[in-house]
Amino acid sequence: MSQKDFREEEVMGKAYDSRLMKRMLAYVKPYMGMVVIALLFLAATAIFALLRPYIIKLAIDNHIAPGVLEGFNRLILIFAGVLVGEFVFTYAQTYITRLLGQKIMYDLRMQIFSHIQSMSLKFFDRNPVGRLMTRVTSDVEALRELFSAGLVSMFGDIFKLVGIIGILLAFNWKLALVTFSALPLLVWATLWFKTNVREVYRRSRIAIAKINTFLQETITGMKIVQLYNREDQNRQDFEVRNRENLQAHLDSIFYYAVFFPLVEIINSLAIALIIWYGGGLVDRNMITFGALVAFIEYSQIFFRPIRDLSEKYNLLQAAMASSERIFKLIDTEPDVLPPDQPKSLTHVRGRIEFKDVWFAYDDENWILKGVSFVVEPGQKVAIVGATGAGKTTIISLVCRFYDIQKGEILIDGINIKEIDPRELRKYIGIVLQDAFLFSGNILENIRLWHTELTEDQVKAAATFVNAHLFIDKLEERYYAPVKERGDNISTGQKQLLAFARALVFDPTILILDEATSNIDTETEHIIQESLHRLMENRTSIVIAHRLSTIQDCDAILVMHKGQVCEQGNHDQLLRQRGIYYKLHQLQYTRKHHVENEITEITTVS
Repeated sequence: MSQKDFREEEVMGKAYDSRLMKRMLAYVKPYMGMVVIALLFLAATAIFALLRPYIIKLAIDNHIAPGVLEGFNRLILIFAGVLVGEFVFTYAQTYITRLLGQKIMYDLRMQIFSHIQSMSLKFFDRNPVGRLMTRVTSDVEALRELFSAGLVSMFGDIFKLVGIIGILLAFNWKLALVTFSALPLLVWATLWFKTNVREVYRRSRIAIAKINTFLQETITGMKIVQLYNREDQNRQDFEVRNRENLQAHLDSIFYYAVFFPLVEIINSLAIALIIWYGGGLVDRNMITFGALVAFIEYSQIFFRPIRDLSEKYNLLQAAMASSERIFKLIDTEPDVLPPDQPKSLTHVRGRIEFKDVWFAYDDENWILKGVSFVVEPGQKVAIVGATGAGKTTIISLVCRFYDIQKGEILIDGINIKEIDPRELRKYIGIVLQDAFLFSGNILENIRLWHTELTEDQVKAAATFVNAHLFIDKLEERYYAPVKERGDNISTGQKQLLAFARALVFDPTILILDEATSNIDTETEHIIQESLHRLMENRTSIVIAHRLSTIQDCDAILVMHKGQVCEQGNHDQLLRQRGIYYKLHQLQYTRKHHVENEITEITTVS
């Protein structure tokens, strides 16, 4: 993929966008009770944290300095109680905010996944799988971090800062101003850190997107990789992407390693100023020694939330960038939409009619040009033609995976744009050239987890298409495990399972797209009789390159450059001596030549 394919990952957006924040907060709304409780716990935690230095002041001024031990033990118990209270409320607040983040992440992922499933195939033609996986994983995780460790905790940091500023000014406003004199240095360090980490985060996002995309393509195409000995080249390509990610994180480590010690140095400088100026005030009896110690304690608490807020700024920025990408995905409307008032299909007969259909995938290059034909109920119609002629496009349009630009496609006289796509597809069964199997077992791959279909129905369908011949030989039979993409099952067996899957849903319209092209001759003979029975009383559309498999079809459509050039049955098309005749002659001559070679080899042997 080129660099431009990762521009969506590169865009960082604003550090704060009220429009995006409003949409993100909509996911918090169902859990407002948890947010309120977390804020109360945060306030309690902040109060306990602010009490600690004051109790130390009281201990020094009222007991340690004057040597009065009466009441000292009680003060120690109060201090211990404050520590316990701070621990309890911190634990409760942390647990609730983390739980809140997980619940929001769960809801958001479910919405994204459901939305992705509703998209038409055109959407998946434009968006790589790796990018979509990043949306559901990394981008959602960034929002979880914001809600778990950022947004609610930010209020606690602000509460602490306001409380400390008030307490320091109440103790001694001059010493407070001395403490605040270190703030310009801290602001400069924070801005430096924010600017550089923003750039590093941008690079990291691009690197992760490249890694996800490359991994998905490589693992999916591992057979080709190993067949053509691409392992070393792929390792080098992956190393480039992995090193980009490593370098981005190493740069991030550098900025964090500089920033946090720098904050500690600034904090130490502030304490040094407090001791220098405050020591003189103590010497002149303008403040007590306990107040000076409390000042030092409060200054340490004061700088910690400022440092934390700089980290939360990065969380906020990352969440804004991720939310922009997520909402862009959610706001993408499917290209194929159900009508506002869909017409229902009842007693479907299966009549298919194309009326002057024009279609292009990219709205520029026409794949189909004025295609018109009719398939009557129960007819078996074959579509043949060279690669790229538009055969597979026709079956995609029948299933309404795409919408046409011109013309009409009718099912039983109803325009399919007036039918809900889910309703339409209930009556269509399709077997593709490359049968796709899911991880699970054979039973669930046939009924696709539709529990209303019983095991007996599945077995009957498998028996009807002769899939039981190999299933019964398996140790666990219908509960035999199926690995990812069915890698532990042969190509021919996959096709038999695909036939059983199509049959068990009892479709009115059956579509076979090169369904027997990957099956060996012996297996083909096994299923040919089943296929004939399968197509009985069903409207069937068959796409095939091997003309020998379609000679008994009621009609054959010959496609050429997006148009129907010839129509008729096998004998009629041969008499026309057109494209179909030439295709037949080419295949027959080749087949006859191969058979002669086999006969000669057998004779010699």
